[in-house]
Amino acid sequence: MATASSFDIVSDFDQQEMVNAIDQARRDITTRYDLKDTKTTVDLSAEAIVINTDSEFTLDAVHGVLREKAAKRKLSQKIFDYGAIESASGSRVRQEIKLKRGIEKDLAKQIVKDIKDEFKHKKIQASIQGDSVRVTSKSKDDLQAVIQHLRQQDHPVELQFENYR
Repeated sequence: MATASSFDIVSDFDQQEMVNAIDQARRDITTRYDLKDTKTTVDLSAEAIVINTDSEFTLDAVHGVLREKAAKRKLSQKIFDYGAIESASGSRVRQEIKLKRGIEKDLAKQIVKDIKDEFKHKKIQASIQGDSVRVTSKSKDDLQAVIQHLRQQDHPVELQFENYR
């Protein structure tokens, strides 16, 4: 009897790569001629990045630097959830950029429904497990087909496929 194979669909990023990208962005900001006198700060926590700078114009420039450094570190642009631009003390602006991790319930339900609709003639099960989706099947070829199908979709978060066995 064949055993079932499975994999997990997750949405995550490498925290150390994010730390490195932020460090590179800070270095770039302190040396760039248009940004070095702005007293811009970029602070990273586990869930968000907080940017404090002197104007919306420099905020846009900092966004560009941040996106460039993240892309060089192979971090998806989809992990950034830009918050509202707030006024800070001394005519400065502040913005919090939340870092998206995990698959939200609505998106997980949509992914499960999509898999069941697309592969209804194959014996593939998809189930929500916390902030990930587990897909199981007896055929590894079917699982590969599911991965290919999901890679062709445009989801609001970056999807990774883990624990393939």
